[in-house]
Amino acid sequence: MGSEAQIPEWATTPCIMGIDEAGRGPVLGPMVYGCLFCPISYKKTLSTLEFADSKTLKEEKREELFESLKADETIRWAVDVIDPRVLSAKMLRKNKINLNEISHESAMGLVKRVLDMGYLLTEVYVDTVGDAEKYRIKLTERFPSIKFVVAKKADSLYPVVSGASIVAKVTRDHALQNWNFDETAENMHRNFGSGYPGDPNTKGWLEHHKHSVFGFPSLVRFSWGTCESYFKGGVEVLWEADEEDDDASSRKTAKRQTKLSNLGFTGMKRKSEDIESSGKGRCKFFQSRKLEQLSHF
Repeated sequence: MGSEAQIPEWATTPCIMGIDEAGRGPVLGPMVYGCLFCPISYKKTLSTLEFADSKTLKEEKREELFESLKADETIRWAVDVIDPRVLSAKMLRKNKINLNEISHESAMGLVKRVLDMGYLLTEVYVDTVGDAEKYRIKLTERFPSIKFVVAKKADSLYPVVSGASIVAKVTRDHALQNWNFDETAENMHRNFGSGYPGDPNTKGWLEHHKHSVFGFPSLVRFSWGTCESYFKGGVEVLWEADEEDDDASSRKTAKRQTKLSNLGFTGMKRKSEDIESSGKGRCKFFQSRKLEQLSHF
């Protein structure tokens, strides 16, 4: 998503890019990474366009500036909108991917996308996530031909990052305003406030929309610690392991026991009830009815 339709003549001249995000902290909605890029020769002009850290601007001013940069033929922009379900899935998977890693990959994805489009990026300014120097080294190793400047509060230091901040913030605002709920409950509403955990409207929305079995609507980042307190009285769900997983687990256990016995150790076999309660074995309900899981019909 972005101004990617037509590549301008200045694309083959040295270009500068700024990168920033919006929605890193909220418990609701997507996290959006935005970038703004233009010829280096336009660098001084950027400082006259009233770009500033989007958090310091009122919504009306952000919208006005976003429209003006979209109309500017010497500026291009792009965004990466990361769905809340994607954020939660990555942060809760077995090999967890933390928010910093997700952020880094999103920023690098924007750089790669713009390079692939044919723009000659030579300087990129980034609002840091984590240690600024480590982040700069990581970016430089990935894109050795580009000079990277990574800094805290880059959105208030460099106009090109301020512009990216506006792009990201306005895109996220629009995403929330136009969010299409997958859920169809009749009592759902959009009065969810800013989406930040401390916002009373957000708290009230979470309380109203929680479900004891199915959790929250897809708008919610259910991996956030904020969500845990809403389900103290929720229904406990035990998930059945696939037979393949069960077989693999049994083989690993057998190998472990063989190694231990070779060293002179013996262990007690686990009771079948223990195995079933841990979710590893097949439930008696399915065993007695000779039911098996199917991967396809």
